Amino acid sequence: MNQSVRNPARQLWAALRALLVLTLVCGVIYPLAVTGIAQAFMPGRANGSEITAGGEVVGSALIGQRYDLPLKKGQEVAAPDLRWFQPRPSEGLGTNSLNTRYTLLVSGASNLSGDNADLIERVTAAKAAVVRDNSVPGHPVDPARVPADAVTSSGSGLDPDISPAYAHLQVRRVAARNHLAADRVAELVEQHTDGRVLGFIGEPRVNVLGLNLALRRLMGGAGTR
Repeated sequence: MNQSVRNPARQLWAALRALLVLTLVCGVIYPLAVTGIAQAFMPGRANGSEITAGGEVVGSALIGQRYDLPLKKGQEVAAPDLRWFQPRPSEGLGTNSLNTRYTLLVSGASNLSGDNADLIERVTAAKAAVVRDNSVPGHPVDPARVPADAVTSSGSGLDPDISPAYAHLQVRRVAARNHLAADRVAELVEQHTDGRVLGFIGEPRVNVLGLNLALRRLMGGAGTR
């Protein structure tokens, strides 16, 4: 009988020791080691790829954000501030609902099929808005030239980048709104266009936040918000 009592006690003590060791190794030593290595060799990425301007963090290179006008009385959705380059739509998942303002609590796609009536209506409206907002006197936007990323969201709903085609489509509008030469604004887009990773992975892209910060510097430091 004594032997049967001792065996469960020994097993319990062994299990507790294993729990303590694994907790120490996996819950303390390993996280501290990974954090230390990350901070030593890639602190920018480890801290969220933050972008600073004027000594303040203005966003992340990995997460998109909108550039809107302040809400007016009675408005539920802010209008885009057309002085700035605009990101692609954000239509991922919010809190039990669709979220379209880059304030997602849950990253994910809307998962609507290509023939879904809601998606077709949304894309049609977005395309009309892109054409309307970016047409300037003497240079109307051809609807056939509106790229897909101008009217559709990414899989995460948080894409910080747009295609060079969408960036160039916005050049004349941004130049006109800020009283700048279109050639100079187009040059900014070229300077902030990143090629394919390793020369063959993915597509060329333009980080909207980085481009707008460069535009702000060109204008002499006026705020982007």
